[in-house]
Amino acid sequence: MREPLERAGVLDKLRRTAQAAEAGRGSVALVTGEAGIGKTSVVRAFTAGLRMRVLAGACDDLLTPRPLGPLRDMAAAGTPLAKAVADGELERIFDAALAELSTPTVLVVEDLHWADDVTLDVLGYLARRVASLPALLLLTFRDEEAPLRWLGTLAAAPTHRLPLAPLSPAAVETLAEEAGRDAPDLHALTGGNPFYVTEWLYLGNGVPVTVADVVLARVARLEPAARAALEQLAVLPGVTEYDLAERLVGPLDVVAEAERKGLLEARPDGLAFRHELTRRAVYEHVPELRRRSLHASALVKLPTSNPARLVHHAVCADAPAAVLAYAPRAGREAAAAGAHREALAHFTAAMRHEHRLHGDERARLHDDHAWELYNAHRFTEAVVAGERAVALYTDPVALAQAQVRLSRHYYMAGDTEAAERTARQADEGLAGTAAHAYAATYHGAVLALAGDRAAQSAVDRALRLSRAANRVDLVELGLNYLSTAQPGLEADGRIALLRESLALALHHGHHEHAARAYTNLGELLYRHARFDELARVLADGLAFTRDRGFSSHAYNLQVHEALLTMRRGDLTGSLAALAELATRPEDTGMQRVYAEPQHARLLARTGDEAAGTLLLAAWERGQRQRSLVGLGYPGAALAEWAWLTGNAPVAAAVRDAWAQHAGRPGAEPLWAEVLRYCRRAGLPVRSFAGCPEPWASGLRGDWRTAAEGWALLGDPYEQALELADSGEPGPTRDALLMLQDMGATAAAAHARRRLRDMGVRSVPRGPQRTTRAHPAGLTARQADVLELLAAGLTNAQIAEKLVLSVRTVDHHVSAILTKLGVASRQDAAAYHACA
Repeated sequence: MREPLERAGVLDKLRRTAQAAEAGRGSVALVTGEAGIGKTSVVRAFTAGLRMRVLAGACDDLLTPRPLGPLRDMAAAGTPLAKAVADGELERIFDAALAELSTPTVLVVEDLHWADDVTLDVLGYLARRVASLPALLLLTFRDEEAPLRWLGTLAAAPTHRLPLAPLSPAAVETLAEEAGRDAPDLHALTGGNPFYVTEWLYLGNGVPVTVADVVLARVARLEPAARAALEQLAVLPGVTEYDLAERLVGPLDVVAEAERKGLLEARPDGLAFRHELTRRAVYEHVPELRRRSLHASALVKLPTSNPARLVHHAVCADAPAAVLAYAPRAGREAAAAGAHREALAHFTAAMRHEHRLHGDERARLHDDHAWELYNAHRFTEAVVAGERAVALYTDPVALAQAQVRLSRHYYMAGDTEAAERTARQADEGLAGTAAHAYAATYHGAVLALAGDRAAQSAVDRALRLSRAANRVDLVELGLNYLSTAQPGLEADGRIALLRESLALALHHGHHEHAARAYTNLGELLYRHARFDELARVLADGLAFTRDRGFSSHAYNLQVHEALLTMRRGDLTGSLAALAELATRPEDTGMQRVYAEPQHARLLARTGDEAAGTLLLAAWERGQRQRSLVGLGYPGAALAEWAWLTGNAPVAAAVRDAWAQHAGRPGAEPLWAEVLRYCRRAGLPVRSFAGCPEPWASGLRGDWRTAAEGWALLGDPYEQALELADSGEPGPTRDALLMLQDMGATAAAAHARRRLRDMGVRSVPRGPQRTTRAHPAGLTARQADVLELLAAGLTNAQIAEKLVLSVRTVDHHVSAILTKLGVASRQDAAAYHACA
């Protein structure tokens, strides 16, 4: 097989990565480029001479991708992978796919830009483990349609990026000579795109070079029967199985001419167009009415075992009855497989015709649609759809179960009062039924989150019902929310309940419940300043939630990863991470209480005037939402801002409002932090029974013990603030230098004023010595990152060496490039070499 022109470097790189994989050093290879650039040709040339086993699949250009499509292609019948994919249980799919890579294997997935969510989850899971496997993951996609957020999950995976460039003028000239053509302007006409070049050379001079023109010129030379058959096949993306092709067009001799002319290919598994560009050109040339007719024919002939494929043709045929017959089923199957984006697309397709349904069937469609809107972070829309489902249900049990879900939508949208009311109605509606434990659990959960005095008894009752019903999944949730509702527990007791919930959920494969346990455990550890333990939970939790597509839970954990970075004294890295999280375009609902106030808090520390307005808005939302985090994060941040800006009345208002919640279970560290900043703002406050350290020492005025406590915990900012409260020149000077090095300009200004008030004449000004000494104004941490970057280390290696998260290093590198005024790592390394 002749290798494609000017691809020797890419093929050599792929062969070397395959050799490394055979030796147990696996990696990911990304072959990228525009449509027609030759990605498939490279893959074929590479795999043609391989000794390693090749598993290959492709994603199809369907309106809504079929879940796990590429894995269905590559899984041999009867294998554990095929059985796991058919079953749809994500944990089994992970295990089976990983087992397939235990022997030397190249796993190929083409056209990743059309991949479904669960396929991306599986590939991400494999990519994060491939380094120690005898495997190469070879993935192709178009640059302009790249799955960008998924690519971000490859940060810690050994990855080779292999972009394909257009052919050079010399290569185009070589192809023209081999075809016996004189084409001096061919490179300019085609831009060096191999597909366009070969099509032009087939047709000859004088033909306009567009995809439609070059393909349709070939089609025009076919017999009418062959053209009609080709148009029928063009409505089916990907490979069409031979038996299906025969049902659609009759004996396949009719398309033999299309195969001879290079429009179709006969592959082992069926017929396919030579290139997706070819199929699209034929398809788009067909008049709209005939297109509908062709889709309707496909709809009739396709087997009913693949509802996602049927939905594609039903929508394109504008066949409402077929859409309603297949789209809800396809949506439920996709949701069960974890492909929530695809599930939402199917339910949305069905919703266009929901008026044709009646009664509980119509209500269930709204209910399912609402749940997938919730999974997509479209919480306000989920409330509307959930309310419609509740209004339509006639079955009392189904109605109450829908109310449970609606309660969750209300809570995530930030309407805690409606969430409580609806959960109570569901609890009452399901009393005495087999589903009562379900409603009671969620009722107890929302009461616990809102700080209701009845929360403990409600959660205890839910646990009794769940255990009596042998519902271990609900027991997991009950233990989770008992950690919030149980009065009188020390931090260790609350942490133990969450760890028990997490262990049960992991053992029984209840992934969403495990994700909830990870997020609530992360919140609790952060609240109690258990930073080392928090780092381990965040690493495990983020890997778990990303692998399984729980973006909402991953968001929570990412916020706490950024907050841990803040606590470690890296305000620049934390600010960059929180800015990205706080300004995401999707509807984050009540999760705004996590990122937004903390982002504004860091703005306040750096002296940004916008911080006050943002914090006041976050505090108002938090009071409406009533969760401990919703009150604690903006409350402490606003109290700190009030101190930094000399606004004691605002600090007093926060203190007085928070006092109403100070007795809630688990509130002690949050209340202590609010009081500590109120004391700095000049308000009369004192410690309280159960106040944890180091806050308690700070509230007693024992700055030395408090500073030592924060130093042991690894929080230099709080340590510096305690030193600045010492009233002594030496510790205050140390505090100033620490705050300047962190970029905490507002607190540094306070420390500087105190030194002057003490009569200290030589007060350090501006950035700390390490920052001032750097010609580009890099912080000490950024200078460390630059040095390692210049030494050739990847972000993952830098993170490991400096004990940071990869995301934090990403933000540092971005800040370094900005400060140096350069565009690439190579330029930054060159700057370092010359500095």
